[in-house]
Amino acid sequence: MKTFSANINIARPPEAVWAVLMDTSSYSEWATGVHRLEGQIENGALLKLSTVSKPQNFMDLRVSKVESPKTFTVSGGLPLNLFRGDRTVTLTPQPDGTTEFEMREVFSGLLEPILGRMLPDLTESFESYAAGLKQMCEG
Repeated sequence: MKTFSANINIARPPEAVWAVLMDTSSYSEWATGVHRLEGQIENGALLKLSTVSKPQNFMDLRVSKVESPKTFTVSGGLPLNLFRGDRTVTLTPQPDGTTEFEMREVFSGLLEPILGRMLPDLTESFESYAAGLKQMCEG
């Protein structure tokens, strides 16, 4: 299984970071590569994502495992889970009042051995996403 992740410390409490993450209408302001994100991040909800590179195309993502203000998972991919990406965001409070942000995506499915090799290295985009969130949260 192919996996990508990013971590960053944000000088805000988890509730403040969570509030930014829940405001899907603002993602295009800080989340690199996001043109538009429609829907609410709540258990079972369907999100529609369009990227800067293909603003006219929407990708459907299903939200699961929402535990406010700690974690949520967003999943998408091919029918019958032939190829699937599960992206989990986790916020961990730190003793100094800051928040450790972690985003991790795991790709799986019957076609993952083939399609996983075609995926570019997403590390830089994950780190850019984390940095954008940090900047949005810290002002």
